[in-house]
This record gives sequence, structure tokens and C-alpha cells, in this order.
Amino acid sequence: MSADRAPAVDAGESAPPLTIDELRRLPKVTLHDHLDGGLRPQTVIDHCRENGHPLPGPGGAGRADLDAEQLGRWFHEHASAGSLVSYIATFEHTIAAMQTREQLVRVAREFVLDQHADGVVYAEARWAPEQHLRRGLTMAAAVEAVRDGLREGEAEVRAAGGVIVAQQILCSMRHASPSLDVADLVIAYRDQQVCGYDIAGAEDGFPPTLWSGAFDELKRANARFTIHAGEAFGVPSIWEAVQLCGAHRLGHGVRLVDDIVQVEHGGGWRLGRLASYVRDQRIPLEVCPSSNLQTGVATTLADHPVDLFKRLRFRVTVNCDNRLQSATTLSREFALLVETFGWTKADVRWCTLNAMKSAFLPFDQRLGLIDEVIKPGFEG
Repeated sequence: MSADRAPAVDAGESAPPLTIDELRRLPKVTLHDHLDGGLRPQTVIDHCRENGHPLPGPGGAGRADLDAEQLGRWFHEHASAGSLVSYIATFEHTIAAMQTREQLVRVAREFVLDQHADGVVYAEARWAPEQHLRRGLTMAAAVEAVRDGLREGEAEVRAAGGVIVAQQILCSMRHASPSLDVADLVIAYRDQQVCGYDIAGAEDGFPPTLWSGAFDELKRANARFTIHAGEAFGVPSIWEAVQLCGAHRLGHGVRLVDDIVQVEHGGGWRLGRLASYVRDQRIPLEVCPSSNLQTGVATTLADHPVDLFKRLRFRVTVNCDNRLQSATTLSREFALLVETFGWTKADVRWCTLNAMKSAFLPFDQRLGLIDEVIKPGFEG
């Protein structure tokens, strides 16, 4: 794989902006997509009715004519209150819909099918097994259910002549007592579509070093991990994740912009020591634009640092975070960047290659997807 290069500049007449349909046809890669943040609204309704969990909005879980479209709007509206805490609160209802083996299999299978329908050829679904034990599952059984659902989805896509590789990242919740349980599962199931580890949940007050034992365990086992950092908390969280915990990727990482200063005279930008280190070491940033607007990282997309990171040649990847709560798809995320910053097909290709290079997948398989699927898909 070649080094990260800037997209070529076309000196001739510029092409018209990419449409959402054109973006949907391009092969894409998602690294930061929460399994419990991407359920189909109808699946939430069906499973919560099975589990006796009351849903918000008109009628709740007991009403036979509860409307999936209305529920989808409720998730988006309540996740857009402007803070990470209110955003996270909506997950009580999706987690309640993922409490049996059959429910997890269905959710994982639909994750794969929905990603494929959007043109995604490689997807990592992250979720926290400890949140899915209310109806008697063990964490290992939950992991196996998601594994089986991902495999069912992959097989269905292949049978239809499509291509997709789907894996899972297991998360520990930051507010829980630190333990090695989930890290041990990552190691035990690493050859069964478990590709990595993360810590998720409220960032402020729960620094990544609380989980140093888990990160040390993973490093001893040569396992890979990403860390949510620099979303709701600033540069110190990113520094701990990188320098003390050894993160291979940064979940969000957008507050790294606080370590970048615009030069007043002569233009340009000056990077602080941490920003320089992250860029020099090619540590991937899992950027999730729409989600960041909902949690108050930026007021408007024009104010979001994703375009600055791209221009400064950080290893930028673009992701959805939570497709249900953000009412989005990866194609829509790119469409917003096309509309706001004038991104071109070359920019989308560059970010896609960044993401595939950064995937928690063996090198030869990454190279195969790049050479056989992604690059040909962007030709023409």
C-alpha cells in the first residue's frame, strides 16, 4: 500500500458535485459504527414488544400501530439535544431491543445488509456485550450471536453477488468498574470476527487510563484496540489514549483541533506537539461529522475540523457513529462534506483508502479489498 497522498488537483474544468446516488455506488469503509446505534426502527419496535420494554413517543410499546417512521424521528430529535449525555440516553431503547440470541443475530444480520445497501464493502460494528445480559445471555453467548448474525449477512450478500466483510469491536463501558472480562473475550474470539477492543460511554470523568489493565492485556496478546477520545473531552484525553494507553486509532479525536493554531501572519497552521505526533505516526482519526454536531462538538458542519484535518493530511476516516440517532448513512455523511466543503471523488477515495489501511484486518486481506474492490470501484 502506498503512503497517504493528497488527492490530485484537476487543473481543467471541475466535475459536477457527487450526488448521493453516485456516492452510494462507490465502495466505502466504515470503522466507527455502533451496532446499538444502527437498528432499523421496526426492529426496535418488534424486539421491545417481545421484551415488554415501553418505547417513547405516542403509544409506546403496547400500541399495535406504533409507526417506525415516527420512532426513527424521535431517536434523531432526542439525540440532537446538544450534549453527549443526552445523546447516549437514547440507547436505553435500542439496547433493550438486543437482549436475546435471536435478537442479536437479527440486528447483526441487518447491520450487514444495510451497510451493503449503502455501498459499504468493509464494516466494523462496535458494541458492549455487558449491556446485553438482561434475559440470561452470557457475554460469550452474546458475542457468538453477533458473530453468527454478521456471517449470515455476509453470506446473503455473497449469494446476491455482492462483496462485504463485517467484523465486531467489543467495548467496555467507561462508567463500569474496570475489568479484563471484555478484553479477554477479544482475545478468545479474535479468529471469529472479533477484530478489536474499545472503551465507550461518557468521556468526561472517565479517563482511558482507568482501563490500563485491559490495554496492557491486549498489548501482551498482540491484539488491536481503538479508544473513544477527543469527542466530549479535550486534548488531555487524546494524550492519555495515545501516549499512556497506546491506542491504534482514535474514536472521533476531533478535539485534537485544540492543539492546532492558525498562524496570523503569512497564513497556514501550526501544530502542537501532540497533533504533530498523531499526524506523524499516522494514527487514524475516526471522524463522525453528523454525530459531532448533535453532541455539540461544532455548531455547524462548516465549523467542523474534518476538512482542516484533511487539508493538513491527518489520516482522516469518515464514519456514521450511530446511523439511527443521526438519521444518516455513510453516503449521506460524504454528501454533506461534498456540499459543505466541496469534496470531490478524489477526496472520498482518499478517505476510503485511509479507512481500509487502518482497518483491524490482516494486511493481505486489506490489500485484497483495496486492489480488487475499492480502487476499481473508483475508476471511471
